[in-house]
Amino acid sequence: MFEKPIRVLHTADWHIGRTLCGRKRYEEFEAFLTWLADIIQQREINILLVAGDIFDTSTPSNRAQELYYRFLRRVSASSCRHVVVVAGNHDSPSFLDAPRELLKALNVHVMGSASENPEDEVLVLCDEQDTPKMIVCAVPYLRDRDIRIAEAGESVEDKEWKLIEGIRTHYAAVAAIAEQKRAELGSNIPIVAMGHLFTTGGQTVDGDGVRELYVGSLAHVTAGIFPECYNYLALGHLHVPQQVNDSEIIRYSGSPLPMGFEEAEQQKSVCQVEFLNTTTLVQLIDVPVFQQIERIKGDWNSISSRIHDLSATGSQAWLEIVYDGEEVIGDLRERLESAISWTQLKILRVKNNRIIDRVLGQLQEEDTLADLNENEVFKRCLDKHAVPEEQRPELLRAYQETLSSLYEDDTQAE
Repeated sequence: MFEKPIRVLHTADWHIGRTLCGRKRYEEFEAFLTWLADIIQQREINILLVAGDIFDTSTPSNRAQELYYRFLRRVSASSCRHVVVVAGNHDSPSFLDAPRELLKALNVHVMGSASENPEDEVLVLCDEQDTPKMIVCAVPYLRDRDIRIAEAGESVEDKEWKLIEGIRTHYAAVAAIAEQKRAELGSNIPIVAMGHLFTTGGQTVDGDGVRELYVGSLAHVTAGIFPECYNYLALGHLHVPQQVNDSEIIRYSGSPLPMGFEEAEQQKSVCQVEFLNTTTLVQLIDVPVFQQIERIKGDWNSISSRIHDLSATGSQAWLEIVYDGEEVIGDLRERLESAISWTQLKILRVKNNRIIDRVLGQLQEEDTLADLNENEVFKRCLDKHAVPEEQRPELLRAYQETLSSLYEDDTQAE
């Protein structure tokens, strides 16, 4: 038996390969994974849970893959006995699943897509003496087609009900199998579930890239769909670390790196969870800042003052500048470049709100497609063509269904 509590580390939403305003961030991802491997060793973590969105796209670059596999190899040689990885909505299920049998040799368990047999998602994890210590319900991101059969003529309400019932049924099925396995083992070992979804009241920030997973159903995936037998529920998808319904044992770990300037002031973390008999203790471990990013907003005096303060400390921060002063500055970009000359600061994006406000409806040089998400682009199209307000909800719903279908198409499957 473990002399110490079973220690689990819960993380998610790495998004390896993601860029910021076109700038590659591989050094940050590498620094985070190195730090994470060190934390696992220092804290004698027994099990690592990664709750989806390992990569930012379904076709990760060779460098992104190298970072992922190098990390798994290092962790497998550490105190960590097991690693469990489930796919998120950004991941290609078939890409993650492809080396699954090989990774099993390293005690890395991968679940890229929902299985037709729910028992495949229920893992009994053992220690070095082959004694069962934990049951993990490794539920990946449940795609629409995994949990709902589309029928002609069904209403939006019918679709939403089927989606919620599909999620509820899936979690109930794996929970029942987990409880059965625990009873057969005759040991009151903890049952931990994983998931990648959007729950009611989940906190997001503008620009974090979190996609709507189930069209029209975001506000209806409640914590009540999860069975009560779970001793901990490790969730991914939302980038802000948070509890669900103020529950200590249902949590989003959040993303370890800020995905955009909107997240620059967030304290990122991973969750350490300890199980001792029937007690579950959760501790947040703060993730260091590997690359400072900052949004500077205000008039020219406040912007130039902040740039001066940063440069005085030798900062190498990446900056987004949002100018909203009363004075119209046509050469804002030139002024900024002059202000950061001879410093180590880098300006990645500039928004001149004063000029944008004066040129209604027109995209400026600084306000590009990269600044807009898919729904914002669609809304501008509706505005451009003066589509009546009463027609917009149905058009938006159809548009989101199309996007959802595109996102869920596993391009790596064949």
